[in-house]
Amino acid sequence: MDRHVNIHFLGATEVVTGSKFLIETSEINILIDCGMFQGLKNLRELNWSHLPVDVKSIDVVLLTHGHLDHVGYLPRLLKQGFMGKILGTAPTLSIAQIILKDSAKIHEEEAERANKKKYTKHTPALPFYTVLEAEKTIEHFQVEMLDQWITLSEHIAFRFQYNGHIIGATFIELDINGKRFVFSGDIGRPNDYLLDNPKKPEWADILFLEGTYGNRLHPKEDVEGLLSTLAMETINKRGTLIIPSFVVERLQTLMYVLWKLYQKNRIPNIPIFIDSPMGNNVLEVFERFPKWHKLSHESYRNMCAHVTLLESYRETWDSIDDQRSKIIIAGSGMVTGGRVLTYLQQLIDNPNTTVLLVGYQAEGTRGRQLVEGAHEIRIFGKYYPVNAQIKHIESLSAHADQNEILDWTNRIKNIPEKVFLIHGEADALNTLRIKIKDTYNWNATIPHLYDAETVLI
Repeated sequence: MDRHVNIHFLGATEVVTGSKFLIETSEINILIDCGMFQGLKNLRELNWSHLPVDVKSIDVVLLTHGHLDHVGYLPRLLKQGFMGKILGTAPTLSIAQIILKDSAKIHEEEAERANKKKYTKHTPALPFYTVLEAEKTIEHFQVEMLDQWITLSEHIAFRFQYNGHIIGATFIELDINGKRFVFSGDIGRPNDYLLDNPKKPEWADILFLEGTYGNRLHPKEDVEGLLSTLAMETINKRGTLIIPSFVVERLQTLMYVLWKLYQKNRIPNIPIFIDSPMGNNVLEVFERFPKWHKLSHESYRNMCAHVTLLESYRETWDSIDDQRSKIIIAGSGMVTGGRVLTYLQQLIDNPNTTVLLVGYQAEGTRGRQLVEGAHEIRIFGKYYPVNAQIKHIESLSAHADQNEILDWTNRIKNIPEKVFLIHGEADALNTLRIKIKDTYNWNATIPHLYDAETVLI
């Protein structure tokens, strides 16, 4: 085989979204993840551009996990000519299926709303992709087992390794003619409420390492104490606690913690509404794949019975009109879309409302604006004053912090030839680069969008 491998950085370079890495070899071309950009407008606009590579020549896509910023570009990839298989673990492909269908529906609804209310300069506004295009994408899915080497071509094989973060998530080891490429994906955290600790790679010639929290340590917060306090405050002021949540893992973790607090008599039986049809579907994934998480069947059932799962928009409005003190958990986690926007439209101007953000808030998102003290936010072309109390819990993050990233790499026996720091904002990656040099004496680089590197094998 040819001794050259070409690497194309097509996303998640100095940002935390849009993960896409193309590995070109003389035998087969492999795309690792295929996510869409989120956050700042200039990033979102990149989604509408064709990739600057020959998409038709891509043979296979390997998915680390099912989050939108790792799978959300797949329908556009097919539109540009991709015809190969999309491989992932069974839970990952189940999550990806749910997310693609749900996001396609949201894209269609937002385009219809924009055209009807004329708050867009595009005539007409078009969905990023349709439900039909999402369904055609799902036809390319193929499940592969964890921990097993899968042959892709004569000299190339890969395997998925358990990585925490969300159900089904993995890091990928790709062997090309004896040289090992390791793609960290999103690294989970030790001592997670629902997931086992991530496995660790033991050899990496070429390492692609995420750095979402490369410049930070997660605070040692008393999450249960904070949630208990906020719940009691909400009851005392007859208000509403709104928790915008990532619907994969974070939502289930919040359900679990609130249920445990009730069991321990640390909060009363305050109504808890889960308003995310997609989140309800993700709950079913937990039920179908019990070996991928720590919940017992009994705990899962009791946790679900403790909350009210909403389905229709009518139920959304009924919960808004409900005058009782209550907790609302609704997508999306960075307040970029989903049903949480309806709650914020109605309640964010009320000083008896508390909004609790429970994870990373990317630059350019409404969540970041709220964390940074915005006095108003724009939703569907209209501005709403922020009179609600805004709170932020960082320690529920599903991403490893700086120490945990370094711990994840501490079993690598060799000195990697190249370490590429990806999936992080520039400051985070640069801090992590220095820390890696100080800790391991490895030289790490920070690629730019659309950079290309050639590696000898």
